Amino acid sequence: MKKSMLLLLAGLFSCAAQAAVSGYPVVLVHGFQPDNLQSKPTGAQVSNNGADYWAQYWRDRADERIDWPSQERVADKITSQYVWPKLQQMSRDGTCANGCVFVSHSTGDLVTRYIIDNQALWLQNAGLQPLNIVATFDFAGAGGGVELADLAVNVANGSGLINSAVKLAVSLWLGATPSSSNIGVLNDLRVNSARQLASFPDSRVPRLRFAGAGSDFLGTTGAFLPGEDDGVVASHSSCGAASASSYNSCSRSVAFDGKLTSVSGPSAFMPYHYPMLMSEGYSHNDTIGSSAKDEVTTANNSSAYLNGDNIKFTTYDEKRGWWIFSSRYRVVSNSKRASMSSLVYQAAN
Repeated sequence: MKKSMLLLLAGLFSCAAQAAVSGYPVVLVHGFQPDNLQSKPTGAQVSNNGADYWAQYWRDRADERIDWPSQERVADKITSQYVWPKLQQMSRDGTCANGCVFVSHSTGDLVTRYIIDNQALWLQNAGLQPLNIVATFDFAGAGGGVELADLAVNVANGSGLINSAVKLAVSLWLGATPSSSNIGVLNDLRVNSARQLASFPDSRVPRLRFAGAGSDFLGTTGAFLPGEDDGVVASHSSCGAASASSYNSCSRSVAFDGKLTSVSGPSAFMPYHYPMLMSEGYSHNDTIGSSAKDEVTTANNSSAYLNGDNIKFTTYDEKRGWWIFSSRYRVVSNSKRASMSSLVYQAAN
C-alpha cells in the first residue's frame, strides 16, 4: 500500500515538474480564433476552444491558461470578463509567487502586453499580490499589429481600396468575409491600434520572440504584408520591431534561413522585446506545433529573464555551397528533428 502511494506521489510530482520551464509555472495566452467571429462563444466553450488551441504541444506543459473570445475587444470584455478573473485567481493561488512564464501566440502577444502593463496596479488596488512574471515566450507575436486586420476592417465596413485580391486574402485568413457586426478584436489588431495599446509598459518583463517566415496560404496573404511574413503576421510585428516597416529578418546579420549576411532587419525594438529564434519554413501556426518544419536559426542565442535567470540556445555554423559561391549558415542544434516550441521548452529547462 505504501509503495503504491509513493509511486502515485512520484507520478504526480513528475507531471507537476513537467508543467514548467526552469521550475516556473507556465501560463498560456492564445491568439486570434477567426471562427469566433461567427460562433461568438461564451462560457465553457471559450475554455474548450482555449484547450484545443494549444493541444499540439503546450497544453500539457502548462499550469494555467487565460482563454478569451475573439469577438470581443482587448480593453473591454476580454479583460473584464476573462483576463481579470483569471489574474485574481492566480494571485490568490500564488501561481506566480516565485515567478512564472507567460507563453503567448499571435494576438496573445498583444493581450499579454496589456496584462503586463496593468496587472500590478489592478491587483494591488484589489488588495492582492501582483504576479511575478519573469519572462514571456511570444510565438508569431502580433503585438505590432496585423496588416490583414486593417484590410479585414475595411472589407467589413466597405471602406478603403477593396478588390477581389483583398477579399480573397481576408477570406483565406478568416475563413469567411467579415461584416461590421463581427470584427471584434480585429479592431485592436490594426497596426496603429495595436502599437498604441500599452506600448510602453512600466514593467521590464523580457518579451522573448520566436518568428517564422513560412505560409499556409501559398503566398496569397503575403502580398499584403511588408517584408518577410508567416502568412498572417509581418516580421516587424513577430520580431518586436519598434516601427512597422518592411523587414526581411529579426536580425541585421542573420537571415530567416540562417545565412550569415547583411540583411534588412530592425535597428530598434519595442521596449524589452528580444527576438531569439527564426525559421524560414515555419508558418504562423507551425511555431506552436509539435512537428519540426525546417531548420531554425537565432537572431540572439541567449537572453535573461527579469530575475537574472537565462535561456540559451546551442548553435553551430556550417558552410554551404562551393568555392567562392559558398556561404555560412547558423543553425540551432537539433532543429532538424525538434519543433520550434520543443527547442524553446528544452532550452528553458
